[in-house]
Amino acid sequence: MFTATRFQAATYLLGVCLFSISFLVFLNSTVSFVITDLIGQNDRVGNAVGDLGFADELLALAACPAWGALSDRVGVRTVAVVGYAIVGIALMLFVQAKNVYPQLLFARLLFSIGGAATSTMVTAILPAMTASKTRTSPEPRTDNPQPLVSQSDTVSPSTSSQLTTTSARRQIVASNSSLCLERSSNSSSPARLAGLVGFFTGCGALLALGGFLPLPARFQRSGVAAGSAVAYSYYVVGTVSLVVSISCFVGLRNLRGEAGKGWRSAVKIRNTTIGDDDRNTGLPYWRQLLLSVTLGFNNPLVGLGYLGGFVARASSVGISLFIPLYVNSYFIDSGLCKLDPARGPADMKSKCPEAYLLSAKLTGVSQLIALAFAPVFGFWLDRSRHRHIPLCAGALLGTFGYLGFALSKSPESSGVNGSAWIYLYLAFLGISQIGAIVCSLGFLGRGILGLEEGKSSAQKSQSFDRSRSGFRTHHDSAREISGSSYIAEYHTRSDIPDSDHSGESTPLISKGVSKRRSEDHIKGSIAGVYSLFGGAGILLLTKLGGYLFDTTSSGAPFYILSLFNGILLVVGISCAITDIIKARSS
Repeated sequence: MFTATRFQAATYLLGVCLFSISFLVFLNSTVSFVITDLIGQNDRVGNAVGDLGFADELLALAACPAWGALSDRVGVRTVAVVGYAIVGIALMLFVQAKNVYPQLLFARLLFSIGGAATSTMVTAILPAMTASKTRTSPEPRTDNPQPLVSQSDTVSPSTSSQLTTTSARRQIVASNSSLCLERSSNSSSPARLAGLVGFFTGCGALLALGGFLPLPARFQRSGVAAGSAVAYSYYVVGTVSLVVSISCFVGLRNLRGEAGKGWRSAVKIRNTTIGDDDRNTGLPYWRQLLLSVTLGFNNPLVGLGYLGGFVARASSVGISLFIPLYVNSYFIDSGLCKLDPARGPADMKSKCPEAYLLSAKLTGVSQLIALAFAPVFGFWLDRSRHRHIPLCAGALLGTFGYLGFALSKSPESSGVNGSAWIYLYLAFLGISQIGAIVCSLGFLGRGILGLEEGKSSAQKSQSFDRSRSGFRTHHDSAREISGSSYIAEYHTRSDIPDSDHSGESTPLISKGVSKRRSEDHIKGSIAGVYSLFGGAGILLLTKLGGYLFDTTSSGAPFYILSLFNGILLVVGISCAITDIIKARSS
């Protein structure tokens, strides 16, 4: 699966991916306690928390593309190291604030800058984990067959071929060479790695819930005051972030495709235009980002990755923010509990424990199902011949799952209006969320590496029949050679012009995979734009969904998410149909 070393892969999964979301979960879950227990503000806590979160996301919209473009110059390792260091420092400064504005706001914005770097590098490092030196190299030969063409032979184009390859031998050639590429592509699959990324990211959220959040209570049990317990917890978690930064500095050395990058390249701009054949990054930053945005329209894989990231991030907010708000609204409207409007959801845990427990149960079920299905989607996306099917399946479940949840009369599974169907809807929500995450990362990885769906077997055979008469060699009619030896010898001949290789080699070594131009030189910028789309999804859902929640219906955010998934489903089906039409007409 990995073309990077084991140490690099372990650092990526257990460091970058595992902690990319855990610090954010810890901060969002404890910021209200910082305001009440440390700063001493007990009114309008919900408004302060909302303002801090909105400022965080707004800054992240600009910071994510900036970090991505910078990583194309200085390297993804450098940005990951700096990002986690900033997060650690911001967490320690967070508990030094004496007021919400401007001190706590400054610490939150600093955290946003660091968090934008770490989340963007999750996407940017993925292609470096799976990018092989050559994806079309044949398997090494174990025997020593007679050469196809002697050193004294000449090769020249002709309209009639003297090659005596029979139909059976052509099938062996295509079969052996297709097997070579299949092994190469499967051994370095962005799709399977994307499944692991989704799994370890989910584990990071569980780490925050089970390891970081209980820290204040543990300090209090040891006799520490409430405010000091919160401060000590932030010091511990900030130290963990600094340790992760050091581990990234050590473990992400010598990543493939990162040679020659450094801080000196950050300000070095050559007169290079978009589309230049020089693959070294020399474009101005704005052109890197512009190229990444336009790539979403020119490359269907990258475009689906952007749209999938938009839906995935919006879905995460819908589950973690609006399900508790929906439960809270239901309990208040039913007269089951009374909360202080000034404190909002922050008052739910103490004044309405039943609502708090139910919301935690519902979100927990959805997230656990998402965690379990992360490797499933990665394996499915990697093995499926039609790679749009997993994405469309997840979007279909999300369309009906959010719609069913919004139409439910009660979030409870029992009682007068309760129904056990609520858990099926929650399962659909979790599956659709992780499906969008894994598939968008997988599509983005394949788009960056230049992999896409290729020709059918019949087309490849026809291409071979047309191209096999393109070269004439002397004395080869007397030689018997296996298909695999023919392929190996052809690719190792140095006297065959490069311009003629594509005519014969391309159809022989393709099995459902063809090669686009690699975009590895701007993978950081692409990852930044991906995070930009995700942040836009969060802002749109939180502001529009929150407004419609208050003015129309408590199910409005889930209607919006159902619409988002429906759009993703339609676009996915359209891209699949377009690929089929292109394959048949090529």
